[in-house]
Amino acid sequence: MSIGLFALLDDVAALIKVTAASLDDIPAQVAKTGTKVSGVVIDDAAVTPKYVVGLSPSRELHIIYNIAKKSLFNKLIILGPATILFGYFAPWAIQPILMFGGAYLCFEGYEKVHSLFAHHDEDGQKNEGEEYVEMTPAQLEKNRIDGAVTTDLILSAEIMAITYGTVADKDILSQIVVMLCVAIGITVAVYGFVGLIVKADDVGLHMAQDKYHPLIRKTGRGIILSMPSFLTILGYVGTAAMLWVGAEIIAHGIPFLHHGLEAIGHIFSSIPLVAWFAKVMACAMGGLVVGAIVANVITPLGKLYQRFKPKRKDA
Repeated sequence: MSIGLFALLDDVAALIKVTAASLDDIPAQVAKTGTKVSGVVIDDAAVTPKYVVGLSPSRELHIIYNIAKKSLFNKLIILGPATILFGYFAPWAIQPILMFGGAYLCFEGYEKVHSLFAHHDEDGQKNEGEEYVEMTPAQLEKNRIDGAVTTDLILSAEIMAITYGTVADKDILSQIVVMLCVAIGITVAVYGFVGLIVKADDVGLHMAQDKYHPLIRKTGRGIILSMPSFLTILGYVGTAAMLWVGAEIIAHGIPFLHHGLEAIGHIFSSIPLVAWFAKVMACAMGGLVVGAIVANVITPLGKLYQRFKPKRKDA
């Protein structure tokens, strides 16, 4: 009896040693994944602030908290487990799903670019068939959160898929721990950064008070004056990042496009920064094309739906 117990304890000790050895590799895997998903993280951080622009400053952190909470839930409860299951049972399905999400990002980016250059009616008259919808602040806030979560869901799926790709050859425990660390770490980093951005003007206003040193007051006023321009630039960066990331996701799933991007990198391999910028520009232009195609498919379908949808009965 005692011999069997000692043998069991030896097996448990051996298992603990193997597990500890695999866990020692976790920080390296997390760091490796962080480098690979940097482009998606930039996109997420640049896109999110636009969802709180124009809303009550007192609600900004609450909105960001709700987006971050749903983002973390999606990563931990839905996307992480789903990615592991797909990777085990249907690895062929991951890439098409990501490409579909990439097409959606391209569409979102194209819509933003199109809105910048589209001609607006100067007389403010409502176009035929167009309906103006009045919203309460609570409804507008909910719509903003839902829109942010939808975009974040696609970006989070890409993050989880890339993370899984770095640990696909590891044991299941390592996969779970790495994906858990990446999900929590990136969510905290992205939405912590977004929170700092949207509250920077409040910080500047506090620094500009007369009780502080003139240099601090000057810095505070500089922050206040620069934030509108900074948010505008960040919005442009977010739009460009949508097109870039969306097109790059699609390109990775189409061999000749992927090879084309690699060829661009090789052409400018002696100047890494130029090579990176050339690939980003190629992806952004490709994203505009994909977004335009998707828009020309979705827009007629949307108009058709508006024409035939049941009329709402007034209470």
